[in-house]
Amino acid sequence: MSKKIIPVILAGGQGTRLWPMSRAARPKQFLPLMGPTSLFQNTLKRVHNPKLYAPPIVVTNAEYRFIVAEQAAEAEIALTSILLEPMARNTALAIAAAALHAQQRYGEDAILHILPSDHEVGVDEGYWLSVSQARDAAEAGQLVTFGITPTHPETGFGYIKSEARIGDGAQPVQSFIEKPDLQGATEMLVEGGYFWNSGMFIIGADTFLGECQKLAPDTLRAASDALARAKEDLDFIRLDEAAFSTAPSISVDYAIFEKTDKAAVVAVDFAWSDLGSWDAVWKSAQRDTSGNVTQGAVTLDSVSGSLVITDHAHVAVNGVEDVAVIATNDAIYVGRLSGAQKVGDMVKRMRADIQTAALTEVHRTAYRPWGGYSSVLNGDRFQVKRLFVKPGKKLSLQKHHHRAEHWVVVRGTAEVTVDGSISVLTENQSIYLPQGCVHRLANPGKIELELIEVQTGSYLGEDDIIRIEDEFGRL
Repeated sequence: MSKKIIPVILAGGQGTRLWPMSRAARPKQFLPLMGPTSLFQNTLKRVHNPKLYAPPIVVTNAEYRFIVAEQAAEAEIALTSILLEPMARNTALAIAAAALHAQQRYGEDAILHILPSDHEVGVDEGYWLSVSQARDAAEAGQLVTFGITPTHPETGFGYIKSEARIGDGAQPVQSFIEKPDLQGATEMLVEGGYFWNSGMFIIGADTFLGECQKLAPDTLRAASDALARAKEDLDFIRLDEAAFSTAPSISVDYAIFEKTDKAAVVAVDFAWSDLGSWDAVWKSAQRDTSGNVTQGAVTLDSVSGSLVITDHAHVAVNGVEDVAVIATNDAIYVGRLSGAQKVGDMVKRMRADIQTAALTEVHRTAYRPWGGYSSVLNGDRFQVKRLFVKPGKKLSLQKHHHRAEHWVVVRGTAEVTVDGSISVLTENQSIYLPQGCVHRLANPGKIELELIEVQTGSYLGEDDIIRIEDEFGRL
């Protein structure tokens, strides 16, 4: 009987082509783009099958560690291995580190199912058959990728050439093709024998690491050293930054799959999208009779073939077609839906401009392990925020050198510590925290605590926080 498969969920990407919803501080895998739960949570649920899978290994950026833990808890799925990357180094290094970790926990012959956390996947009988076939091939020493049967000439994906057929199991990869132009994509669709490269794999850890030793030794060395020097931090495993940084930034396709003679592909036809652009979101969603997809407070008139999403203001659109309108509380994107692949280039330009760089990094609402806060108003020597604290959670015991704060409770119950003195505040009550005082905010209640914070002082940056105690390991 085959051993359980070890899921490896890659959750470190930034998803710039889905700006302004997706940003560096909270990228697309953690957003509920296709329903009430996030793409990351959907991926967790897909492998939550104790008969087939062991608990997943999640590889993510250190900045996303609390989002990962929070969303896993919301999905009621326990995580026992969260590997934290100190910096972005693409997929080859992430998978190598996960494979080494899996061998430590499950043995040299562990079988891994590599899954991006930001894809939309239709789970049906064909899906589970392909997983079974890929596992059989991986146990026989092949490195298996899943090839999606193309439905249209797509220029946003890489392609795989193979004689694989639906239901026939794994077949050798003949070649990998870079993202083509429209003519090339059309020709491959007409010719047949080409598949979209899904970025999902099933591999044996020993086989993969053996190929790393031959084809990408620098990557393997960095992964091994980073794991050997890793430090445990709460429920996380922090990979060593110095060792991690020595690795080249390269994808697993370039580093291994395009060079190895062990690459195989299982042809599949289940529903799949990498949701890599707004037009991909539109294609994956349920459209109305005019071909429109909407989410949030939207009014349309004489609109067709368009995508309109808002998480804040009411958006009204009139007399257009093939348009994407994406509205958040601090930025709006408007463009041709068919040209949505260009959003990533716009984000690069904005990131390079000091006036707009912040819009690519953070939302007006920032999420923390205890809850989060939204910026309401900024001015000279003052700013106003809305804080929300989850039941049973508390902020760090801290102080500020340059600012004082005023807190007004809007909803729930606040337990406030100021220089050792504890006060309990309820709705419509307030408290003043003078500059330099040692203070802490906690929510002892059963509902979310919401309050308005007014900061005043000569410097109001988030780095003016001196943490004295913190239950989230942020000292």
